[in-house]
Amino acid sequence: MPKFIITAAVTGSIHTPTMSSHLPITPEQIVEDALGAHAAGAAIVHIHVRDPETGQPSADPGLFGEILSHIKRACNVVVCTTTGGGRGQSAEERVRVVKTYSPELASLNAGSLNFALFPVLEKIKEFKHEWEPHFLAMSEDYIFPNTFKTLKEFSQYFAKEDTKPEFEIYDSGMLTNLEFLISRGLVKKPVYLQFVLGILGGMQATVNNLVFLYNSAREIIGDFKWSVCAAGKEQFRMCNLALLMGGNTRVGLEDNLYLEKGIMAKSSAEQVEKIIRIGREHGLEPATPDEAREILNLKGLGQVKF
Repeated sequence: MPKFIITAAVTGSIHTPTMSSHLPITPEQIVEDALGAHAAGAAIVHIHVRDPETGQPSADPGLFGEILSHIKRACNVVVCTTTGGGRGQSAEERVRVVKTYSPELASLNAGSLNFALFPVLEKIKEFKHEWEPHFLAMSEDYIFPNTFKTLKEFSQYFAKEDTKPEFEIYDSGMLTNLEFLISRGLVKKPVYLQFVLGILGGMQATVNNLVFLYNSAREIIGDFKWSVCAAGKEQFRMCNLALLMGGNTRVGLEDNLYLEKGIMAKSSAEQVEKIIRIGREHGLEPATPDEAREILNLKGLGQVKF
């Protein structure tokens, strides 16, 4: 029976603590959500870290090390660390987790874009922490920077550690950026693409946009594996479409705080369970971590530094 890879993105750096009481904040909560998602059927967990007191996105290598080591001791799930980081973090801070811990897989954002969260301020008037409204408001005048210099340097760090890049593709121009890296020998095929849809500033989560990105990647890149994630209410619609198209999926509280309309997800595991039910309706089964390693040609858990 065909297999599909499920990634669970458990906390991210987009949602703030006020938005959901279920959002993992502390290292213990992030580990718990990651392990729960794995037990539910996720082959990969995507990890950001947060200040355990305030919930603010962080790049603290100590927090990463604590979380990564706990996950590794508990199970064999593939860990995909972020290099997207949070607003205001330098490129060096963002990539430090790869240089320090040499994960099997890590995100690598394939270009710059406006990354806007400020419309949320129209819906929420009272916040748990002082940093939250400022964090959201500043996104009105924020460009998420991923320049060709950054892409080159990140790719070199990834290659040195034999960490597989998961290229985050927010619009079609980023495929051209990636092809440029490939043409210069900085990235080797087959590449792994994550089509990220629904961010204000990037391509929106529609059927036509996902089909367009897939077909554009075939023309520009040629040889690739791929997955999709979508922000908010379009999460499961786009993940379902990805399964029909032969792709892989990402769910989790980083991307969507709800299980269905009006019902908040209590964990990333609930969303993993839902996409597994959808996949089985199509005759598909979730890949195990070791099957995901084989599909993506990862170096293996024995080669990480945590």
